Amino acid sequence: MARNTYYRVAHDVGLAAWFGGTLANAVALNAAAGAAGDESSSGLVATTGWDRWTPVNAAAIGVHLGGAAGLLAANTGRLVGQKGVLGMSIAKTALTVAALGVTAYSRLLGRRVSRQTSPPVESGTEPSPVTPEPVAHAQRQLRALQWVVPALTGAVVGISSFAGEQQRETEVKKGMFARFGLR
Repeated sequence: MARNTYYRVAHDVGLAAWFGGTLANAVALNAAAGAAGDESSSGLVATTGWDRWTPVNAAAIGVHLGGAAGLLAANTGRLVGQKGVLGMSIAKTALTVAALGVTAYSRLLGRRVSRQTSPPVESGTEPSPVTPEPVAHAQRQLRALQWVVPALTGAVVGISSFAGEQQRETEVKKGMFARFGLR
């Protein structure tokens, strides 16, 4: 198998896990925590779930970034030679950096919530009237951010699909000719 194939697999599998796991937790885990029975159990379910996801997410992000770096290195000729590739690459990198930032900030907020092992909460992102204010504040922020990471990583998935199409031989030829004003 070509080295590019390994990079592509690492890039795609890592990105899929980052996107899919975060989306599943936002859709299912946070809401399911609210069905745990009582407010302390809800907090325990949410913090346990997110704390268990964190190392898997970190590994997925690492695999994705490793694959992305490999693809970038392997395609430097196309970056400068094929029209449209550099712009796509810059957009994809900017979205990835934004997703990394939001993921890191969300984790900091999540740690604030999980420091209290069983904080009384309504759900993973809904404080109860007796939730301590630092936890409630973090939850209110997480309520919005839980959707930002899947939106950003989903956009990276979309751009990656476009990038894959740019690598077709016919597209490479068209892009190279267009770069030099030849059609």
